Amino acid sequence: MQIFRCVALAAALALLPAVAFSQGKAAPKDAKLYFITPHDGQKVRGGFWVRFGLRNMGVTHAGDEYQNAGHHHLLIDVNDPIDPKEPILQDKSHLHFGAGQTETLLELPPGTHTLQLVLGDARHYPFEPPIVSEKIAIRVRQPAAAR
Repeated sequence: MQIFRCVALAAALALLPAVAFSQGKAAPKDAKLYFITPHDGQKVRGGFWVRFGLRNMGVTHAGDEYQNAGHHHLLIDVNDPIDPKEPILQDKSHLHFGAGQTETLLELPPGTHTLQLVLGDARHYPFEPPIVSEKIAIRVRQPAAAR
């Protein structure tokens, strides 16, 4: 019985590095993630639509393990680089669209903000290499009634 436990433990420990480095599914080299709207430098007022574009890959739900498919994450005012070995954060600056959404109505306070898209795999890890959009800057104006 003791030998069986030692063998089982040794096998489990041998597999740990493979689990640790199994993140980051391969992505097609010609995949492209982009904003349909808004455009870089655009001025918006109040709630505005953000529409996501993706070429040469598919959009699916979080948890679905389809090859060449993932789901969107919207980064708002994030300056830190994406760590491909860690899942994409989920907070007010890292919005997850795990139901396969390709657009959202976004409300931000007045001022200049940056937006960037990242495609995540079934478990919210970035692909390898990461599929990210260009970072765009938008300016949210005061609502007309607040002037």
